[in-house]
Amino acid sequence: MLRKKPANNPPCPHCQGKQVTKNGHKDRLQRWRCHLCGRSFGPTHGTPMYRLRTSAVEVARSLRVVMRRGSLSAAEELTGHKYETIGRWLRLAFHQVEAITHALVQELGLTAVEVDAFWSFVKKSVQRLEGRGTKRPGWARVGDV
Repeated sequence: MLRKKPANNPPCPHCQGKQVTKNGHKDRLQRWRCHLCGRSFGPTHGTPMYRLRTSAVEVARSLRVVMRRGSLSAAEELTGHKYETIGRWLRLAFHQVEAITHALVQELGLTAVEVDAFWSFVKKSVQRLEGRGTKRPGWARVGDV
């Protein structure tokens, strides 16, 4: 016998089914299970924060440090997060513009000018990280030699 479905359970993001029940917690976040497709999901499914173990506020704060300091090394030193982790967050942010912009404005209180500067910096940084640009003029990229 199925339990009565509470009104506030979200639909399944995999099959859009409505037969969803609570299925415990993972890292203090509620999990749900769909009885139609059998898959489970959390509240961050489909967002830039999916499968990250760091809070959205901490990620945004770290990316803000990168923007203001101009380098991943400086951000690594100030935030305590690894260089590679911050670079991965930059790539994720680049692909989830709307959700990150909302978090920057709502949770960190950035102005429109600061948000615009942030996205300009992210675009340039991602291009460098993906090998589309050299770090400094005159430096050879791997494969150019």
